[in-house]
Order: sequence, then structure tokens, then C-alpha cells
Amino acid sequence: MTERWMQIGEVAERTGLSLRTIRHYEEVGLVVPSARSKGGFRLYTEADVDRLMVIRRMKPLDFSLEEMRDLLRITDRLSSDEPLPDAERERLRERLDAYRKVADARCETLRAQLMAAEDFAAALRRQLGTRK
Repeated sequence: MTERWMQIGEVAERTGLSLRTIRHYEEVGLVVPSARSKGGFRLYTEADVDRLMVIRRMKPLDFSLEEMRDLLRITDRLSSDEPLPDAERERLRERLDAYRKVADARCETLRAQLMAAEDFAAALRRQLGTRK
């Protein structure tokens, strides 16, 4: 089966990221287009889109670019076809689990913030309802 190539515009549409953001992620080394067309256009694969979606999901959780880069290196290494020594695999899995714990904690913080915001919006609706 032949790999399907996508230009940056389609990738932007699929990921909800701007062209500028995708180019920035390339500049800082988070994602690299899988190929270039004869005309020099960036060409992406489904795997590149998946990688951009990982980055996009990390962003609202306030992961730094360096943390994103590190997590992507970990997942790249774990998913590589190259055999890994058991000790390295275990070390990488521990680091990945540490990122999961941070993500879980940050999600919990966001849930608490959302609850407070929803309570505030409800209070405003109630206040408006009493003035009618």
C-alpha cells in the first residue's frame, strides 16, 4: 500500500493547528515533514498528523517545548522497530508513566478550574433571573 502524502494546508485542517504553528513546531524540532515535493512543499503522512495531535493535546496541559520533545523521543524510541534492552525499555516506560502522572494531575486542576467557572456562570444566570 502506498503512503498518502498531505500538504500542510490539509494537515492544518485535520489537526486544527495553523500553518504558522505547524511551521513553528518544525523549526523547534517537534515534527519534521516526512518528505518534500519537487517544488519544495512540505509533505506529511498520517503518522505526522498523529504526532501533531500528540503535541496539540499536550499544549493545554502546559507542557513546555522541551517536555514535548522529550516525550516524543520516548514514544519514538518505544515504538521503534529497533530492539531495546529490557533495562532501557523499563526506564523509558517509567519516564512515560511520569508524564502520564503529570498529565493526570494537570487534568484534575483543569477540572477544578472548570467547575469554578461553571459555578460562577450559574451564579450570574441566577442573578439575571432574579432581576427580570
